[in-house]
Amino acid sequence: MSDRTATIHRKTKETEITLTLNLDGSGKAELETGVPFLEHMLDLFAKHGLFDLQVRARGDVHIDDHHTVEDIAICLGTALRRALGDKAGIRRYGHAVIPMDESLGQVAVDLSGRSHLEFKAEFPDLRVGTFATELVHEFFWKLAMEGRMNLHVLLHYGRNTHHMIESLFKALGRALNEATRLDPRIQGIPSSKGVL
Repeated sequence: MSDRTATIHRKTKETEITLTLNLDGSGKAELETGVPFLEHMLDLFAKHGLFDLQVRARGDVHIDDHHTVEDIAICLGTALRRALGDKAGIRRYGHAVIPMDESLGQVAVDLSGRSHLEFKAEFPDLRVGTFATELVHEFFWKLAMEGRMNLHVLLHYGRNTHHMIESLFKALGRALNEATRLDPRIQGIPSSKGVL
């Protein structure tokens, strides 16, 4: 198996991030972001996607979490795209429906090379701890843009905002695990166009 790993370093006036993603990992995460709730979600994403993920981020969290969350998603999407290379032999599509207690979240993905997000989720609370729940959309949007994927996120129902968001990040991990898997039956690029 080829080394499907990428490391991204991004530095702006607002954040400095180093992120490493291994698509063929075992679900280990090493996270230091200054945004505890996001770390919890990224840990779940890695664990359920069987990705190894390292993130070191310093951002202007004294203002709010927005720039750090946004830039981590940019780095994760970029790392995913680079780790996939030309995408030869991958399954391309992935889908997961995840229950988390009373909540049910669904994610479908196409690693098509075309960026698009459909996000159908509303949360009863504006915050989970200090984390603004509007940043969940921001994260998925920037991930879809930089990962150049079709990403459909659907929260069917729930009552507890923490559980609802957790179901979506677990579903994201499972769906991307399926889409990035190598399938020996697939010869070359999984597209009639010959390129993704």
